[in-house]
Order: sequence, then C-alpha cells, then structure tokens
Amino acid sequence: MAIMLIDDESFSLKLIAHQLSELVSDALILHENAVDALQELEQDPTRVDLLFCDLRMPQMDGIELVRNLARIGFQGGVVLMSGQERAILKGARAFAQANQLNVLEGLQKPITASQIKTIIAKRPTLNTVSYVDIPFECDAEELHRAIQQGQLINYYQPQVDVRTGEVLGVEALARWLHPEHGLIAPERFVPLAEECGLIGELTVIVLAQALELMQSWHEDDVRLTMAVNVSMESLTSLAFPDWLQEVADDFGVPLPGLVLEVTESRLVKDRLAALDILTRLRIKGVVLSIDDFGTGHSSLAQLRDTPFNELKIDRGFVHDAHADPSLRAIFEASVNMARQLGIRTVAEGVETVEDWTFLRTTACDVAQGYYIAEPMPLTALVAWMEKWQSNRLSLMESSQP
Repeated sequence: MAIMLIDDESFSLKLIAHQLSELVSDALILHENAVDALQELEQDPTRVDLLFCDLRMPQMDGIELVRNLARIGFQGGVVLMSGQERAILKGARAFAQANQLNVLEGLQKPITASQIKTIIAKRPTLNTVSYVDIPFECDAEELHRAIQQGQLINYYQPQVDVRTGEVLGVEALARWLHPEHGLIAPERFVPLAEECGLIGELTVIVLAQALELMQSWHEDDVRLTMAVNVSMESLTSLAFPDWLQEVADDFGVPLPGLVLEVTESRLVKDRLAALDILTRLRIKGVVLSIDDFGTGHSSLAQLRDTPFNELKIDRGFVHDAHADPSLRAIFEASVNMARQLGIRTVAEGVETVEDWTFLRTTACDVAQGYYIAEPMPLTALVAWMEKWQSNRLSLMESSQP
C-alpha cells in the first residue's frame, strides 16, 4: 500500500514526506497538482490507503478533489490540511464525512511530526470491521429475498456508564450477511429498504432478534437495555404500539428495557402521527431516544412536544470535542439542556482515549463508540463483556479527568 500527498506548496510537500519517511516504510506518492493525483487514483484507488490533501490548490481545490474521491469510491483514510482559518477546515471535513469518506483528521498548517505520528497510529484501525469493500449493488427483489432467508442479522454495540464504566446496555444494528459478498454495512442497503418499502420488514427483523436476546437476559436476571432504531414507516402506523406490546408479551419481555431511537428528521414528515405513536409507546413504558441530536431541523420543538427521555448526541459533536472549542460548546450545551429537562444523555462516536477522558469531565451519562467496542455479533458479546468488566476498574483509574 502507498501514502499519497497532494500539496501545491513544494516545501510543505517535502516536509510532510520527510516526516512520514521517518515513521513508515510505505511508498510515498507526491503530487503538486490534484488533477494529476486524481488521474492516478482513478486507475487504481485501492493502491493508496492514506491520503493527505491540501485544500487551497490551483486547477482543482481540495473540495473538488473530495467530491471526486467519493465518486470513485476511495476507501482509504483522508487527512485534510489547510493554512486558512479553522472554520474552512471544519467545513471541508464535514463535507468529506457527508460524502462517506474516512476522514482521519483535519490539520492546520504547519503540520508537526507529532500530528503525523498520531495519524499513523490511527491507521491500523481503518479496516477493523470486515465489511464488503467492493462495489455492491442490489435491487428490491434481492433484498426482500435476503430478509425472507434470514440473511439480515443484528450486531450489538455496547453502551457504558460514563462515571462507573458499568455496561448499561447495547444498541442493535442491522447487518447483511451476504452469501457471496460477506458482511455488508447498513448504509449499503438501508436506503434501498426505505425507498422500496421494505424498511418496515427490516425493522421487524431487527426488533424480533433484539427481543429474543432480551428474553434470554430476562430469564438470566441480566438487566441491560436494548436500543433499536425505528423506521418512519413504523411511526406512521397507529397500530405499531399495540403490535410491539403483543410481541414483547410473546417473548415475556418488559417494555421498559427497550429503547427506541428515532432520528429527529423523520419526525417532521408526519408530526401528528408520530406524536400519537410515541406518546402511546411511552405510556407502555418504552424508553424513547431522540437520535443524532443536533443534525435535524427542529430539535428544540421535538424536545418540547415529544415525551423523549433520552437524548443521543451525534458523533459529529462528540469525537474531537476535547480539542475543538466549538464542538465542546455544542456538546456541553446539549448535555446541560438535557439535564435541566431530566433527560438522560448518550454520547455516540467515542473513538479515542481523548474522547473518553473528555467525556468523563462532563455531565454526560452514557458513552458509545469504537473506543469502548465496535458493533459485534452476539457470539462475541459475552466474551467482550467479561473482558470489559475485568479491565473496567483499571480503565477508569487510568482515565481520571
């Protein structure tokens, strides 16, 4: 594999190349022109697994390059660099992440050797989950067949108490175990399910597997919560609360252990029906979580009108908040508002020890993210919980704020 550097400033390009050569033995590909770099990447985008790119360049700037990296399906890590104001760098990073690129960092020039070293340390974790990394397309018929044949399975990502490190629960996340392509991430098939009217069936599959696991916990007197994302289709069916109650009764599972996560942007599509359904679910004891908080259009109105009792702060306001004053301000304001409303807060996107240590200085209640654990199959969950519990006290001591 190779590392590609793109910067029209020759001195900066050579300096970063020198810093990298002191740390890695990979081939270094240097370009002073993004057009030439893109042409090389188009021939074989898999050759490069780490790319450094300046934003301000002639002919093709960094934003144009990012747009094209997304077009060719570039899967490597991306590091954006800029000597301009920090707000521009933040905007570029957000744009790259919105284009599904793996953005490792956004760095202000001049780049230091310690920053390069930190990025290289992140590099081995780029592909820790073995999702399909080849072009994958399917139609509604294939997805429907996969649902019928049981190819859709749940992975589970733990959630832990920020103050004690105790495991509080898990979030169920859908994965497609394809017989030919292996494990397929949800962003590859969930949009199709929503477009072709299969999201309701997908939600039922995820809920059924989650409730089955909750049944085994209940029988073993294990008290953990189970979080599940619910579809817009479910939130427009007035029969959904009664259906969920019946299914939970069949499994012998008390509904207060179930957390339904609702993305706030979904609520505005049919606000009256959603308010009807969500209020009835709360009456039945279901915990309601407003997911991806801060990324929608009417967050405060949703908190005012809908009986949420959990607020899940989007990873975009969590990861690197320790180093970014604006992210920190938004994060802490969200946590403080939730506390005043009597709502529990969950921070997703806790990816580094710095994220975790920062979180422990705040009033946030629950943490979730790759630093704690990646989403995992049920067969790996028990072993992870045992290992986490054995290391919990030393982890908490080592991350004292």
